[in-house]
Amino acid sequence: MAIRRALISVSDKTGIVEFSRALAEQGVQIISTGGTFNLLQKEGVPVIGISDVTGFPEIMDGRVKTLHPAVHSGLLAVRDNEEHQKAMKELGLEYIDLVVVNLYPFKETIAKPDVTYEDAIENIDIGGPTMLRSAAKNHAFVTVVVDAGDYAAVAEELKEGGDTTLATRKRLAAKVFRHTAAYDALISDYLSKQTGEPLPETYTITYEKVQDLRYGENPHQKAAFYSKPLAATGNVTTAEQLHGKELSYNNINDANAALSILKEFDEPAVVAVKHMNPCGVGIGATIHEAYQKAYEADPTSIFGGIVAANRTIGADTAELLGGIFLEIIIAPDYTPEAFDILAKKKNIRLLKLGELTAAAERKSEWVVTSVDGGMLVQESDVHSITEADLKVVTERQPTPEELKQLLFGWKVVKHVKSNAILLAKDDMTVGVGAGQMNRVGAARIAIEQAGEKAVGAVLASDAFFPMGDTVELAAKAGIKAIIQPGGSIKDEESIAAANANGIAMVFTSVRHFKH
Repeated sequence: MAIRRALISVSDKTGIVEFSRALAEQGVQIISTGGTFNLLQKEGVPVIGISDVTGFPEIMDGRVKTLHPAVHSGLLAVRDNEEHQKAMKELGLEYIDLVVVNLYPFKETIAKPDVTYEDAIENIDIGGPTMLRSAAKNHAFVTVVVDAGDYAAVAEELKEGGDTTLATRKRLAAKVFRHTAAYDALISDYLSKQTGEPLPETYTITYEKVQDLRYGENPHQKAAFYSKPLAATGNVTTAEQLHGKELSYNNINDANAALSILKEFDEPAVVAVKHMNPCGVGIGATIHEAYQKAYEADPTSIFGGIVAANRTIGADTAELLGGIFLEIIIAPDYTPEAFDILAKKKNIRLLKLGELTAAAERKSEWVVTSVDGGMLVQESDVHSITEADLKVVTERQPTPEELKQLLFGWKVVKHVKSNAILLAKDDMTVGVGAGQMNRVGAARIAIEQAGEKAVGAVLASDAFFPMGDTVELAAKAGIKAIIQPGGSIKDEESIAAANANGIAMVFTSVRHFKH
């Protein structure tokens, strides 16, 4: 076999003139449509129009041009099937050996902030995916190219042997079906959102590879990093790496955890994360002050961790950051002086976030978690509260300063693995008890970590107290106020324990489990 006829119809015309010229030089007849035909003709590449093949004009603004038996018979005919050969001959049809197609820019269209529904629908390609699927199905005989990155390899194989290898055709066909599946997934997602069906009977999603990773959580696990096609800014997927080694699987997970907490705050804030849990969070009048608090919260655990800030890093903060070993620093930007200081560390990864969305403007996204044989889908937890949402359930009212610390602690504890207890004081975390099998165990860890700082601190719990033991433990440590969801059948036991020990306690009526 040899490639004698090619059908070329592309929206993205990158490299298509050069590739078409290479085909023509090998004696390949080129058929084309619309804008691609005009471009090739203008550039002097021998080309014939699709209407010369179909005997039918392009109609309806180009919506109908390649949906014709003369095209799809030429693509789908099995070349070693006598019945197919006979039908082609009797009908005067010719084979098409190569298809080069890329699709209407649907993703780019819906990414526009002012896109209309009509524009989106108009940019759903019909003929393109149909030709791609026909050619890919018949890859035993037909070569199909959907990616400009494959032009050079196909041209080289054609030059060497007049055709592509079966292995190449299989690889290209697989790429086509991935491409059309992703294209359709974007369309179905867009239309499902338009019709208010976020959790339909089938759930189809697509992601684009950012990079292969050296390994996953552990060296024996394979892994790669993917991004949503239209991912919002201010995330690890869209961050620009300015310096340092390639991100690892665990780096990406931890960076995402740090940013999830950081987005709770509009005031200058710094978050330090280790193994998906915050080890220190601080807020202040400046990012320098916020970092000092985040560091002082747990100067041991921050070693080898990830630090995220929501303001530009300056030289004074960079000097402090450079004084310890950190895996990653994430910030909206860095001053030139700060970058020079931090870049002296060869392996530290510096990520530039760009502009962050205000906390009140955060939007919930759908979170997908895999389970064996399936997946779970839920809204992301962007729920927030204000002082007005709190219900004081004890005899003692919290002081204004205690209220401030309670709200601060509540913003952070929602991001700690359950069961979670967090202590806060002076605009910083002072103790974190994460991922324990019982709540009093989480409280013991947080109190032990806080030490003397527990005196006068506030306590935040991600879920209600099943009994009064956690309150009793808090009282012994000198904690003065507690924030928790409430809703336990033994709430009165906890309230009574708080009253007996002069602790102010408020209910939020909202739980923040994080597994």
